[in-house]
Amino acid sequence: MMDEVRITGLEELEGHLQQLLRSPETPLNAELFDEVELQLNEYNIPSLIPRLLPNLTQILAAYQQDPAILVSISIKLLQPIPFTQILSLASEDSLIQALRSPAPSANILGITVIEKASRSPSDTAILSIMKEVVSAFIQTWLTSPQVEVGEKATQAIGDLLQVDCDQKSSGINEKMSGMQLTSRKPPGQGLLWRRVFQDKDIYELIFSLCNPLSPLEERQRSLAQARLLRVLPRLAALNFHIVTHTYFADVEQKYGSQETGLLYFASVEMVNKQDLLMHITLVDFFAELLKMMSMTNFTKNTIDYLAALTKKVTESDELMSGSLESIATSADCSLELPDFLIKLNQY
Repeated sequence: MMDEVRITGLEELEGHLQQLLRSPETPLNAELFDEVELQLNEYNIPSLIPRLLPNLTQILAAYQQDPAILVSISIKLLQPIPFTQILSLASEDSLIQALRSPAPSANILGITVIEKASRSPSDTAILSIMKEVVSAFIQTWLTSPQVEVGEKATQAIGDLLQVDCDQKSSGINEKMSGMQLTSRKPPGQGLLWRRVFQDKDIYELIFSLCNPLSPLEERQRSLAQARLLRVLPRLAALNFHIVTHTYFADVEQKYGSQETGLLYFASVEMVNKQDLLMHITLVDFFAELLKMMSMTNFTKNTIDYLAALTKKVTESDELMSGSLESIATSADCSLELPDFLIKLNQY
């Protein structure tokens, strides 16, 4: 019952929120927010959601200062709320506003809402319809200078596409650690995959931000490329076909790619190897790609493609070739990888 909730400072916080609604320039009482937030738990949050969250949502929409204090308590209150219910509290425009905000805390709030769609295939299907939200999410993922924002978005996009993956078309071996798709989980419809890879605007957005001549300044371009490389092995294991083929050859040609598919672009053409840190990141990515692919139910076509790609990335690249020679004997090498590498070397 709502009247059974006993939280020190709750009434004062409600009054403070009302004051903020009337006068948005009112300074935040950080101690009061902290006092209430520290008392929130899984038992009292459901009763507090209708008392606090609607006002917080309204305040956040108009707040012009750093919203970190407002965001922190909002995220805690959002924990038990499913994606579809949040959409009744926050519009698509407010999500886009949070993602585009210069405040990292607002970006985190937007990503927190979006990643809730990874709880079920039906939620990812709803998200896929929200093109402008998906576009703003991709933009924030690749252009935020904040490491925390980038890491959270990288995890979120991988989780969302995994849930949205049609199990029948996935190459994932059910033994793959941390990526199990079992019969207890309904397969996705692949609608978010189509939004990312078959919507020309969003597909081109990735190329425009990650290509070597991207308008991003050098450090941010490197961050964008590293984030893409971080998630690609996971996506390749989920849907190898879609990351190695294209629906928009003109987009890839525009950004100088000689072959089709996001995987080839990222593996061969995206990174400036004169940047030692990015070169090492590329080497780590390719090792992870082969490790992940070795644990899938790969086909001959997959082996053919990866054998040719491995040959391409190792030619004139001693760092890459040396790394691939050593991973098979490393302590954390998977059981499947040595045999997989033998198959690649037979081509």
